[in-house]
Amino acid sequence: MKKFNLGQLVATPGALAAIEASGDSLLTYLSRHESGIWGEVDEQDRKENELSLEHGFRLMSVYSLSTGIKIWIITEADRSSTCILLPEEY
Repeated sequence: MKKFNLGQLVATPGALAAIEASGDSLLTYLSRHESGIWGEVDEQDRKENELSLEHGFRLMSVYSLSTGIKIWIITEADRSSTCILLPEEY
C-alpha cells in the first residue's frame, strides 16, 4: 500500500550501473520504499521515517541488491523528488 508520492525520480550513474549489474528491478525497491518498507535502516531511522510520514520530513530507505551492494532511496520532505544513490555518493 502506497504511503506517499515519490515525486520526480532521479538516480546517480553509480546507482543505475549497480542496479543494472545486479539484474534486480528498481521498481521492486521503489515499491517497497513508497509502501513504508524501509529495508535495512536501523531502529532509530525507522522511527524517524514513521514520524516523517506524519509530519512531512525526508524519508530514507536502504536496500542490498542481490550483488550485496547497498542502495539508498531518499524522498525529499516536500515529496517533489526521490533520489536513488549509492551510500558513497551522498
